[in-house]
Amino acid sequence: MLLSLAAAWVLSLGVDFLLHGGLLASHYVKPNRFLLEPQEAFRRIPLGYLAFLMLIAGLYWLLRQLNVRSAGGGFRLGASAGFVVWGALVLGLYSISTIELPLLFGWWLGQSLELGLAGAVLGAADKGTPLKRIWTIVAIVVLACVSLTIVLQSIGWSPPMRAYDDRREEISVDRR
Repeated sequence: MLLSLAAAWVLSLGVDFLLHGGLLASHYVKPNRFLLEPQEAFRRIPLGYLAFLMLIAGLYWLLRQLNVRSAGGGFRLGASAGFVVWGALVLGLYSISTIELPLLFGWWLGQSLELGLAGAVLGAADKGTPLKRIWTIVAIVVLACVSLTIVLQSIGWSPPMRAYDDRREEISVDRR
């Protein structure tokens, strides 16, 4: 159980890296009253990753309760749950904030996909798919997500990722 939860979580982190470091990255560097400064957001990333782990644990429980034991069924339930949970969250945020619709829409679809993929991993594991095979697929997908993010940053689609120290001086994470 723990290894399948870990695999689902690692997969969601890889997809999240592509989503936020590649596809939606340009939204995070624009001046915005709603979002934190990039260096503060970077420091808080572990809280977001903990949130994903909590969602995946809840999804695992839901899959067990509904006796979903396949990758396809896990994907459908995870994506549906993600669509509802993240849909409600983005509508609520839009109703009280200055956040832009394209970013909210990206969060909604991206996070729904992440939860769907996590559900596929959990469903496959519950069906009896060997963990070695699951982890191999997860590793390939994560590597592809990281590679695609680097390509998007290299061709200028997305701004390069940067990290900052406490004096707000740039330290090297830039991939150019």
